[in-house]
Order: sequence, then C-alpha cells, then structure tokens
Amino acid sequence: MSQTTRSTVERAADVLVLFAEAGTRTLGVTEIADTLGMSKPAVHRILTSLRSRRLVEVDGQTRKYALGLTAMRLGLTYLDHIDVRRLAAPELVALCHATGETATLSTRVGAQRVYVDQVTPDRDVIMSVSLGVPFPLHAGASSKAFLAFLTEPEISEYLNADHLSRVTDRTVVEPDALRAELAEIRRLGYARSFAERQSGAASVAAPVFDHHGLPAAVVSVCGPVERFRGEAEACAEALLAATARLSELMGHTPGGN
Repeated sequence: MSQTTRSTVERAADVLVLFAEAGTRTLGVTEIADTLGMSKPAVHRILTSLRSRRLVEVDGQTRKYALGLTAMRLGLTYLDHIDVRRLAAPELVALCHATGETATLSTRVGAQRVYVDQVTPDRDVIMSVSLGVPFPLHAGASSKAFLAFLTEPEISEYLNADHLSRVTDRTVVEPDALRAELAEIRRLGYARSFAERQSGAASVAAPVFDHHGLPAAVVSVCGPVERFRGEAEACAEALLAATARLSELMGHTPGGN
C-alpha cells in the first residue's frame, strides 16, 4: 500500500470514528473538516467514497451525513461475536486481587443462571462455586442481579410462576417482598446476599449490560458471611467499576437504552 493510499484510509477511518464520538447523529462537511483539520474537498471525497459502500448516508434536506446501513451491520456483527467470558476474565482476576475474595461470572439460561467462571484468592478460607450448576433467579445476589434488570413482563412471568422455592432458610420467596428487593437492587445498581443461596456465604453482584441495555452476564464478589459483612461496601464499589467497564465493551451506553 502506497503512502498516499495509507493516508487516505487513515483519514476515512478518522471520519468514521468521529461519527461514533461526536455526540450527535449527523455531521456536516464543514464540521468534519474543522474537527479533523482537513480540507472540505478532501472530506467530501471521503464521504462520497463511504457513501458508495453505505457506510454513511446523507440527509436530503439538511445535507448532513450520518452512519449508514453498512456501518450498523458492522457494529451488530461485532456485538454478536462478543465472548463475555473472554472479556470478563481479566476483570475477574483484578477484582479478586483488589478485594481478596472470590470473583465469579454467571450467565442466564431461561429462568435459571449458571456460574461459568471464577477466580479465587490465595488465602486460607475462601468461597468456591460450582461451575455449570443451574440456580433459580430469586435466590442469591447473582441470581437477583439478573432478575432485577430483566424487562417488566419477564419479571412478572417469573414471579407469577410456581417455582419460588426456598434454597436456604433465608431465601425470600414472597413475590411482593421480592419485588421490593428488585426495586432496591435497581436503585443501587447491585444485589447483596447473606446466606440466601448457600449457608455461610455472602456476596454482592452486578449485571454486565449488553447494547440493548439488558443483562448479558453477572459478576459477583463472594466470601464467608462473617468476614464479608465488613467488606461488602468496598467490594460493591470495586464490582461496579468492573461491570461498568465490561458493559462498555459489550456496547452498552448508560442512559442510551
């Protein structure tokens, strides 16, 4: 590739990236030229080329440009191929090191969820989870972090079904009480559990949102209940920072869904 061709490709890429970062759906030739320090003829040539591939489209009335159908298809293809377990792996390691407790990743399968990964700390007494074992969505922090952020029809369907059984003597099974808990989880952004799913265990958990604003996975920090009581708040703070980063990688825009 010649230097001229490379320069043209790089400038075209700069134009596409500007559409993603500008904070507005449409941009005019002058805006693009001024922002990128390019001449208007150069911007116009690039936009014409991008338009021929439907990477951008032009509004017939305003003559401003927006990302086109091909750009949308590229974005959706990327999002469809995201491997949340691979993306989350380094965050689990960092979270475990930062909190000194076990960090886990869960995904949902219908009305249940399963642990798909965990990182345990190097200390004498730890919590360890069973990967691949299904758990109901009303018992424990990881489960309720899923349930709280589903759509209202999905939440109602789950709470109205005949499967709200107790897992431990601290599992909440009354629909009205669960609804109140779910509202509080949405307010806080994370769920807490003290021996609700497993006696002697406690955890905080928060969802990783996808580009639709729905929970694609849940990350938790868990430990022995007596030790964890004094750590829960700090663990929740580290947890929310981690899930925010993962949600961004999944294409989620806070407030945009």
